[in-house]
Amino acid sequence: MAPLRRTAPLASLSLGLTAGLTLATGLTAALATGLAAGRAWAAEAPYPPATTFREVQLTTFSCGRDNTQADCDKARRLADPLLDHPRLSTACKDALWSVRQLSVVAPQNSPERRDPIDKASRDVAAYCRQPYVADTTQPTTNPGGKPFSFKALNP
Repeated sequence: MAPLRRTAPLASLSLGLTAGLTLATGLTAALATGLAAGRAWAAEAPYPPATTFREVQLTTFSCGRDNTQADCDKARRLADPLLDHPRLSTACKDALWSVRQLSVVAPQNSPERRDPIDKASRDVAAYCRQPYVADTTQPTTNPGGKPFSFKALNP
């Protein structure tokens, strides 16, 4: 018969669980505080104006068309700080990342080089629009003061 293994007393086991729960609670509170601070910062950060994205788009088009160091550097420089903006969508950041990666000068300007750059600049225009925010100042009732209701056409 195998010898019995000695286990820790129940009191020390409960102390270990209590310490583990205290640590987990502390980490959860710290994580929640950090997330709340991040959300508050995101709510306070203004959405970049449409002119910023338009400038990125036009500069990227120039980089693809002219294949000059100045245009390509400017396109990367304009896209780079927007990658860290908390309010931009993932699709917008992907388009900006593509602009940043593809806007480089090549020895020969070919359609194979220009097409991905042009697509990235079109994606910036498509995905980086400011999200629509519903106007909450409008009343939810019709001008007569009664709530909207649907009536059957053929009673």
